[in-house]
Amino acid sequence: MEINFPRTGLGRRLASWVYDALVVVAFSMVTTVFFLFSVQGLIALDLLTLGNAIDVSDLIESNLILEVIRGTLLVGVNCAFFVYFWTKGGQTIGMRSWRLKVQNLDGSNISIKQAIIRVLTSLLGLGNLLVIIDFKNKRALQDYAAKTEIITLTKEENKRIYQSLD
Repeated sequence: MEINFPRTGLGRRLASWVYDALVVVAFSMVTTVFFLFSVQGLIALDLLTLGNAIDVSDLIESNLILEVIRGTLLVGVNCAFFVYFWTKGGQTIGMRSWRLKVQNLDGSNISIKQAIIRVLTSLLGLGNLLVIIDFKNKRALQDYAAKTEIITLTKEENKRIYQSLD
């Protein structure tokens, strides 16, 4: 017996977004610390010098190449977070808390390509505002771009999905 779950409105999407934003900030902080230690290690090995910079942070901010590497690393880690969780079980940490799931229109899990499209077209969560206009279909910009939907699960189904990932 197949159960059709309702599509998710803006309120739950935004609540989930807040939860995930906290996780993304944490990942960004850990990534930044890792990058700072890496640059400090390169300085300790005399592969990089501080030059006129006061400290490692000043060096990174004054060096375009290091800034680009840091930015790319942060974007990559945060995109990888969403791509991993969306393709593994359809739920990020915030989505699991609010019983949401991203899936294909036929109910199957989304592909890596679809997850990447979702990340790039979500516009840092602003893509969800389309749900206000598209109140009948309750699909956001990233849903249309990636041909996906977000549904609201029952407590039982949410628990079943979570336990199936073990």
